[in-house]
Amino acid sequence: MADGKTKAELRGERLAARDAILPVERIEKSLAIASHGAGAIDFEAGAIVSGFLPIRSEVDLRPLMASLRDRSARLCVPVILDKKTIVFRELVRGADLVPGTFGTFGPGPEAAELDPDVMLVPLSAFDRQGHRIGYGGGYYDRAIHRLQQKGLKPKLIGIAFDCQEVASVPFEPHDIRLDAVLTESGYRPFEHSGQA
Repeated sequence: MADGKTKAELRGERLAARDAILPVERIEKSLAIASHGAGAIDFEAGAIVSGFLPIRSEVDLRPLMASLRDRSARLCVPVILDKKTIVFRELVRGADLVPGTFGTFGPGPEAAELDPDVMLVPLSAFDRQGHRIGYGGGYYDRAIHRLQQKGLKPKLIGIAFDCQEVASVPFEPHDIRLDAVLTESGYRPFEHSGQA
C-alpha cells in the first residue's frame, strides 16, 4: 500500500472523479471504449460475454455489447438475487427488463442463467498490475469464485474511464486480478501468472 490510502478512500476518490465527467464527455468516452473493445476483445463464436447496463456515472457498455453480439457473442448481464449473490441472465433483443437492486435493470427470472466465458467487470479503481476495487459489496468476487469452483476460468476485463486508474490498489492474496482493462485510451492486457 504505497500511498497508505485504503480501498474505501481510493473508491471514494475515483468514483468522485468519474462522477465529475460531463454527460456528453461520458458518451464520447463510452463510444471510444466500444470502438477499442470491438476489435480487441477476443472470443470464440457463441461465447458467453457478461456486460452490464449502466447505472450512475458508469461507462455505457451498450454500444460495445451490440458490437460483440454482432460478432456472435451471447450476452448476459448481472442480476442481484440477494445481499450476497449475482447471477448472469441472458440479454436477448426485445426482452423486457425489470427493475432490480441499486437502480439496476435486468432480464427477469424467465431469462436463462449463463456462465460467462468473458466478463466485462465494472469497478471503482484499478492499477497497472490488474488489481481492482469494486463497489464494496463483493458481488463480482463471489461470482468469479463460484465460476472457478465449477472449473471455469472466465477472462476478466475491467471496464473504466482513465480517471479511475490509481498508482497502487491495496490487495490481499485471495484477491482476483483482472486479465485486462478497457478504457477510452484503449485495451491493456496485464502480464501476470496466477492470481496473486
